[in-house]
This record gives sequence, C-alpha cells and structure tokens, in this order.
Amino acid sequence: MIRLIASDIDGTLIKDSTPDLYPEMEEAIRQLSARGILFCAASGRQYQSIKNVFRGIEEDIVFIAENGAHVRYQEQDISVTPMKRRDVEEIIKQLRGYNKSCDIVVSTPTGSLLESTNKDFINLITYGYHNKFTLVRDVLEAEAEIVKIAIYQKDSIRELGENILIPQWKDRVKVCMAGEEWVDFMDASVDKGNALTFVQRYFGISKEETMAFGDNNNDMGMMEAAVESYAVENARPEVKAAARYSCPGYLEKGVYQVIKKKVLER
Repeated sequence: MIRLIASDIDGTLIKDSTPDLYPEMEEAIRQLSARGILFCAASGRQYQSIKNVFRGIEEDIVFIAENGAHVRYQEQDISVTPMKRRDVEEIIKQLRGYNKSCDIVVSTPTGSLLESTNKDFINLITYGYHNKFTLVRDVLEAEAEIVKIAIYQKDSIRELGENILIPQWKDRVKVCMAGEEWVDFMDASVDKGNALTFVQRYFGISKEETMAFGDNNNDMGMMEAAVESYAVENARPEVKAAARYSCPGYLEKGVYQVIKKKVLER
C-alpha cells in the first residue's frame, strides 16, 4: 500500500520554470489527502516558489525544497541544512567569474538573494518561478543562513556544469545539474533522496510504501529511496537506469496517470 508519493516538479510534473499546476493533479492530491496518503513536492526550487505551484492545497503537502536542504510541512520547518561559510565564499567568488553569461541565486530558508542586474533573469525569477527574493549589492555581506547556491545560464549550462563545476566541487559539496539551465550547490549531506528518507522516518512510512517520480540528476536519490520509482519519458538516461519503472512525461501528465491508475483507482 502506498502511503507517500514524492514528485519532482520541473520537467517531471510540469514544464520547467512554470508557475501553475494542472487541475487534474490538484484534484488527485486532494483525493490522496482524503485517503491519508501524503504528497511530497520535491524540487531544487525555493519553498515559496513550490508553495505557489500548489497554492490552495499547500496544507496537504510536504515540501522538499532546495534539493533537500529545506523541508517544510504545514508552515513549519522540519529540517534545514545550511552550507559551510567557507564553501559559500569560495563558490560565490568563482561563479562571479561567469557573470557575463550566467546569473547566481543564493538561497536562505526565508527567500533568495540576487546580485543580478539582468532584467530578463529577474523577470524569470519573478514571474516564472515566483520566488521571494531581495536584490543586494553583495550576497556575501548578508548575515544569512545559506542553504543553496545556484548558477543559471539560458538555454543550457550543461557544458560548464559537467566539465568544470561538478568535477571541481564534487568532493567538497553536493553539486549537480538541476535541469538543463541550472547547476546547484548544497552542503555535502544534502540530497533529495536523503530528504525523502527523513520524511519517511518523520511520518513512520517505509521505503516499500513510497512512490517517487523524477527526470534529472538531482532526482537520483529519490529513485533509490522509493520502491515504486518512476522516471518520466523525458528523463536523463542515468535517471531511467536508476528508476524501477517509466511513465509518460509532463506533456502527457504522466505522474497523474500513474497515481490515478496505481493508487486512486485501487
């Protein structure tokens, strides 16, 4: 019997950087809640952005935000994992060297900090992701608990991420591709799979009672933390290899299809 369903958002449940959930999925989450089945939204996005996607049903949802660095339920933080200050300072100083083609977001549990003057990027963060953020002169001057650093490059950052940033930092922090346009840095202990395992322990739910959906590298841990693991059709090859099953992508509402057939209609 499934008691917990966790799904990535961008590229799995809905199109990347979009703010709205489709009505069928919203109703499915309500039905899951009525049956005592938890739905967990797991994303590299900040909490405020994920909450906006699920507006109106947020009380029924466990939020794994910032790739697992921030876990929240019913307006309460149940887990926060900050980065080490030394790592933050060194990563930020390096990433600023790419500021002609890239933009940086620094995340705290209460919102994001941006140094950017790129209007298109600021509009994406404002109207695409619906992030809560503050524009600052220097993110390192803020005395904030930093849980994630993300660097964005329009269209694709994969070459920079996979060839330079990930190899350079993988032995010190958790660093991963979070979609085609983002590379995320967190504390070495942070992973969506670890966060999902924490949620399982917190609510007394087993791996065998858990279903998970994902598409990208930062979803690999969830594939291992759930017996009923699904890679969507558009997933990276390594995610498909890690998942037990596959399902249609977000264009065909694959997550909803599986939940409807395997959980709600049983």
